[in-house]
Amino acid sequence: MKKEFSVLLSLYIKENPSYLQECFDSLLNQTVPATEWVVVEDGPLSPELYQVLDSYQEQYPGLIKRVPLEKNVGLGLALREGMLHCSYELVARMDTDDIARNDRFEKQLACFEKYPELDICGSHILEFDTDPQYPNAVRKVPLEHEEIVYYQKSRSAFNHVTVMFKKSSVLKAGNYEDAPLMEDDMLWVRMLLSGAKGMNIDEYLVDVRTGAGMIERRGGFSYLKKYCDGRKMILETGFISRFDYYKTVAIQVIVALVPNKVRFWIFTALLRQKTNIVKK
Repeated sequence: MKKEFSVLLSLYIKENPSYLQECFDSLLNQTVPATEWVVVEDGPLSPELYQVLDSYQEQYPGLIKRVPLEKNVGLGLALREGMLHCSYELVARMDTDDIARNDRFEKQLACFEKYPELDICGSHILEFDTDPQYPNAVRKVPLEHEEIVYYQKSRSAFNHVTVMFKKSSVLKAGNYEDAPLMEDDMLWVRMLLSGAKGMNIDEYLVDVRTGAGMIERRGGFSYLKKYCDGRKMILETGFISRFDYYKTVAIQVIVALVPNKVRFWIFTALLRQKTNIVKK
């Protein structure tokens, strides 16, 4: 299989250079590698991150298209700019601290080949703390379009780091926008409202780095305010009802304001599925 497509990544100063290398190596090891990597530099980076970027750019000339931004604008606006620099109709999203399974792109390209009407394709994820060979949880998502539309009213129906989509469908929906915590959900909602067709592959195509730090960041009044503001933006699109809005906000009030130990239990026991998978 040979298909031209882009990978879109956003990078900012606090990223770990070692994690970035692991991410890049997983992209290089694909059975069907991307034609280009569009890396948005969301504001000035650390010398160590510049060193990693320079090294890979030197080793693989023509592969990395860097989009430097003068200041940090946040994930939504960084991805919005990056999308405009993607050269190809198919674009795969990736976070710079996660690891793609080596047949991820092959699997997704096969879906777009089989279903020409498809606009967005994701998968489940395996979550790990320190070693991707020993994941501790999974996040499964609905597979079929109708399930995705229903699920999206309450929670994200796509794991954003797994998604491959059509650039034209993203732009038709208005592209990414500035919606802290909800950049991806807002895009999924607008794409679904514009008639986009979605699916998820029933496999784990990306290893996602999580840990206690991620769960702690889901707490506090600041996080809760951003969540409520984002859900209000979704409400204003007409995609969800006021009942959907108040239900999800009520749940989030509990999750955000409980002690960290209780929040950790909610995430590990209720919002994720435990796994005994050990990768070879």
